[in-house]
Amino acid sequence: MKHEHDEVRSRNESFSDRVVTRIWDEEPCPDNPYLANTNRCHGYDLVELMEKRSFVDVFYLLFRGELPTPEESKILETLMIGLINPGPRHSATRAAMNAGIGKTDTLHILPISMMVLGGAFADAGVIEEGIRFLRKQRRNDPSEVAGRLLKESEPPTEGDRILAPGFGSLYGSVDPYSKNLVNTILELPGAGPVVCWGASFANEIQSNNLGWLRAGVAAAVFADLGFQPRAGGGLFQLLNAPGLLAHGLELANKPITAMPFIADDHYVIES
Repeated sequence: MKHEHDEVRSRNESFSDRVVTRIWDEEPCPDNPYLANTNRCHGYDLVELMEKRSFVDVFYLLFRGELPTPEESKILETLMIGLINPGPRHSATRAAMNAGIGKTDTLHILPISMMVLGGAFADAGVIEEGIRFLRKQRRNDPSEVAGRLLKESEPPTEGDRILAPGFGSLYGSVDPYSKNLVNTILELPGAGPVVCWGASFANEIQSNNLGWLRAGVAAAVFADLGFQPRAGGGLFQLLNAPGLLAHGLELANKPITAMPFIADDHYVIES
C-alpha cells in the first residue's frame, strides 16, 4: 500500500556549530582535551571560590551570573534553611517515605518526591506565576489589590482557597510557618520591596483566613534577588530537596511494618 506524504522541505535554519554556555568555562588538560584542568563559573576560578566563598554565594553566582552582596547572601541562606524540609505532612515527603520504605532504589527517592513537589496548587508549579504576580502588583496598593481579588474570588465549597499565586489558606487557615519565615526575612537588612509588599498584602487578607504560602515566600525572595521567573520552580525544588531525601533515606532500611497500614477489619470485600 502506497502512502502519501507531504513534501519534505528544508527548514533553512542555521544551527550552531557547538553548544555555547556563559555559565561555565573549562580549560582542557594539555595531554587530554577531554579532561578539565581548571574550571571557572561566570569567570571566577572554582578553586578560589572554594577557598573564599560560601556555598550560598556560589549557588547565587551559578544562577545569577554575579556574586551576591552580603545582605543578598544572608537572605538567600535564610530562605534555604527555611525551605530545607517540607515536613512529614507534605505529600512530597510522604512520596519520599513511601519510596524508601517500599525498597525503591534510593537513587529514585528524590526524583519521585520531586514530581509531587512540582504541583501547581501551592508548590513549585506556582512559583513562576507567583514571581510574575508580585512583580506586576508590587507598585500597586496592596489593600486595593486584596479587595479586588477578594471580590473576584469565591471561596470553594471544600478544600483550600487560593487567592493569588503563593497566597491562600492551608488546611483552612493561615500557615503560621510561612508567616514566621517572612517575619524572619523582614528583620534582615537586605529585605527587599517585593517581600515587603507581599507582607502588606498578606496582612490585608489575613481576616479571611488567607496568607502567605511557602511558595509565595520563595517567589517573593526570588523576585527581590533577581532570579528569572522560569528558574523559580526548579530553585524551589532544589531548596526542598534535602528534607525529601533525608525522610526517604530514614525509612529505606526499615521494614514495611514501620509505616501505618489499614487494619483488616476496615476492608470490605464485595461479592
